[in-house]
Amino acid sequence: MQYWISTILLVLAIYIAVSVALYYLQDYMLFKPEKLPKNFQFHYDNQLTKEYNLETRDGAIINGLRFYPKGESKGVVLYLKGNSKSIKGWGKFAVDFTRHGYNVAMIDYRGFGKSTGKRSHKAIKRDLQEIYNKLKERTSEDNIIIYGRSLGSGFATKLASLNNPRMLILDAPYYSLKKVAARYAPFMPLSLLMKYPMPTYKWLKYVNCPIHIIHGTKDKLIPFKTSVKLAQIKPETTKLHSVLGGGHKNLNNYESYHKMLDEILNNEPKTIDLETTSINVIHSSKKSKKKA
Repeated sequence: MQYWISTILLVLAIYIAVSVALYYLQDYMLFKPEKLPKNFQFHYDNQLTKEYNLETRDGAIINGLRFYPKGESKGVVLYLKGNSKSIKGWGKFAVDFTRHGYNVAMIDYRGFGKSTGKRSHKAIKRDLQEIYNKLKERTSEDNIIIYGRSLGSGFATKLASLNNPRMLILDAPYYSLKKVAARYAPFMPLSLLMKYPMPTYKWLKYVNCPIHIIHGTKDKLIPFKTSVKLAQIKPETTKLHSVLGGGHKNLNNYESYHKMLDEILNNEPKTIDLETTSINVIHSSKKSKKKA
C-alpha cells in the first residue's frame, strides 16, 4: 500500500510540476518573435512604404508599416500576422493586396520587431483596437478589411466582432488555441493553464460583416476541418475557400490562392498575372546605422 501511495504522490507531483511549467513557458512556446534594432531600415523592392510608431496608454510602442498601391486606393487591409518572426519578413505579402489597389497596414505585436511592452492577451487586443481606431480616422469602416493569418486569425476575429469592417478574411484559422494545444497535451488542464485561449469560434458569432475563410487541405498544424467547423457557425455570411494541397505556410505559392484573393477583393474572377504576386518575390532588407 505504501508503495502505491508513494507512486501516486510522485505522479501527482510530476503532473503539477509540468502544469506549472506549461503555464509559465507557454509564451515562449506560442510566440516566436524576431527582434529588430531601433535603427533597422525596412526595404521592399517596388513597394511604397511608410514606417510608423504608436505609443499605447501603458507606454508601449507598437511599430508598424503602411504599404501603398501605385494608383488610387480602394481601402485598407489590416494584416494581422502569425506567431513568428517580424514584419520584416511578413511585409512581402503586402503585394498581394497593393496590386489590387489596397493600402496595407501591418504591425508587430508586443515583443516582436521594434515593438515594445509586456505581452498579454488583453494588451494585444487593446493595441489592435487602437490601431483600428487610427485607421478609422483616415477612412470609413466600409473601406477597412481585416485579414488574420494563423495566430492573427483569432485576434482578427475578435477585432471584427467589436467593429464593423467591410469584411473579415481568415487565413488558416484555428477553432480555439485550447483545441490546438489539446492535440499536443491531451491530459493537461488547459482550461486553467491557457493565457491565450483565443476562442475564435465564440467571437465569430458576433461578426456581422462578410467572412471569408482560406485554408489549405494539407495543413498539418491546423487541420482543414477546423475551417469547415468555423464556416458552419455563420454559414449565411461565410464562404470557405480551400487551397487543394496547400499546407500551413505555403498558400501564397498556389495560383488558386491568388485567384481566391482576386475574387474576394474584387468580387469578380479574372485572369491573374502571377508575375505581380508574391510567388516570385525575393525579400531583401537593408540595415543602416544612425549617424552620431
